[in-house]
Amino acid sequence: MAKAKKKTKTTYRSLEEKKQIEIRLKTIEGQVRGLVAMVEQERYCGEILIQMAAIREALKSAGNKILKNHLATSIVDDMKADRLECIDEIIEIAKSNQK
Repeated sequence: MAKAKKKTKTTYRSLEEKKQIEIRLKTIEGQVRGLVAMVEQERYCGEILIQMAAIREALKSAGNKILKNHLATSIVDDMKADRLECIDEIIEIAKSNQK
C-alpha cells in the first residue's frame, strides 16, 4: 500500500514582502559563503565568531518577519475558523525558537 502524501501548506505573501524576504535570505547566503572563505583563509577565530553572530541576528530578523506575517494571516484565519490546533502550532514554533 502506498503512503499517502502529506499535503504541504502554503502561505500567500505579497510580491513586495516575498521580495524583501528573498533579499534578506540571499544576503545571509552571501554572509555564510563569506564565513566559509574566512575559515578557508584561516582567519582569526574572533573575526569568524563575530561574523557568525551577525548571521544569527540576520536569520532572527528574517524569521521574525515571517513569524509576524504568519500570525497576522494564517493564525488569524485559523482562529476565525475555530481551527484551534493552530495554538499547538504556535507553541511548537515558540519552543523551536528558544533552542
